[in-house]
Amino acid sequence: MPKKTTFLQLIKYGIVGVSNTLISMIVIFLLLKVAGMKDGPANLIGYIAGLINSFIWNRKWTFRSRTSWRQTFVPFILMFVICYALQYGLLMWLNEYSTSYDKYYNHLIGMAFFTIINFLANKFITFGKER
Repeated sequence: MPKKTTFLQLIKYGIVGVSNTLISMIVIFLLLKVAGMKDGPANLIGYIAGLINSFIWNRKWTFRSRTSWRQTFVPFILMFVICYALQYGLLMWLNEYSTSYDKYYNHLIGMAFFTIINFLANKFITFGKER
């Protein structure tokens, strides 16, 4: 795939990612602050909200998938689950061992980590076979 196309995908993925992050952050922080929910459930629900947005926009706009959504949905979810588990492990580790006592920063660090590994997984695995 030409470098220009990859760069454009990265830019689009970043734009979609910003909207995913905003959706996830708003949901997580509202659940933590307003609903008094614990980190784990709030984090999962926030990521699911971002996941729905991500699948729709990345499939159609970023990667311009021509494959049926049914063929890309399961790999997309599988990549999400794997990347989410890695992110969640990092979050729990940061909450336990970080010198920062502000768990909100730890969520942001986890989100950045998730974004990088999830882009690579979707580019090369979920939508990679279409090239």
